[in-house]
Amino acid sequence: MSTRAFTLTDAMRQQAIGVESEPVYLDIEKGHVARFAEAIGDDNPAYTDGTAWAGGIVAPPTFLRAIREVRPVVPFEVPFTRLLDGGSDWEYFEPVRVGDTISAIGRIENMVERTGSIGQMLISTVKITYRNQSGNAVATQTSTSIRY
Repeated sequence: MSTRAFTLTDAMRQQAIGVESEPVYLDIEKGHVARFAEAIGDDNPAYTDGTAWAGGIVAPPTFLRAIREVRPVVPFEVPFTRLLDGGSDWEYFEPVRVGDTISAIGRIENMVERTGSIGQMLISTVKITYRNQSGNAVATQTSTSIRY
């Protein structure tokens, strides 16, 4: 149980909401897509055979997890050292294709303080938008993290 005292003020909350991460980029490569599909046990030919899907090889929807961590920096000190993944919701708009360059930017959407069975917690919601080289949103991920 956390013993650190922390109070999320309205001013801190407003300072944090809207903060964006630096963009992170990933070039979508044929070999990487094929290895990822193999690792998750998905033998769908759309992930390895350019003739199986109109427009060429596509990446599995979960492939975007291969992009290194995208996390906005909270603009104040948070005294909690433990972090739990509270889950993610995904929305997909366009296929991710071999040859694409995907950018990912995370934005703090919400931040609340709660007290629960594990003690005091800071619950943050971050929305990551994934865009292709044309600027089209291919997916969004809304994640909840719990610091305590």
